[in-house]
Amino acid sequence: MSLTQAGLAKRSGVTLGSLKRFETTGLIAFDSLLKIALVLDCLADFDRLAVDDDRSLATRSLDEVLAAGLPRKKGRLK
Repeated sequence: MSLTQAGLAKRSGVTLGSLKRFETTGLIAFDSLLKIALVLDCLADFDRLAVDDDRSLATRSLDEVLAAGLPRKKGRLK
């Protein structure tokens, strides 16, 4: 899209510092990520995040989601 970091920051309303941190560390607030996705015309990609093969997360109760837990990472605990 021929956008500079400063141009993307200005068009999205995300600070330049947040954008640079995101590009170097991958860390960003979810609302800022959505603003950037909107400018880059890829907001629809987030629709797939809530889809589960068996049952959509959107139709599960919070208790069901918490009971399922997150997959554990293998390796030693520090």
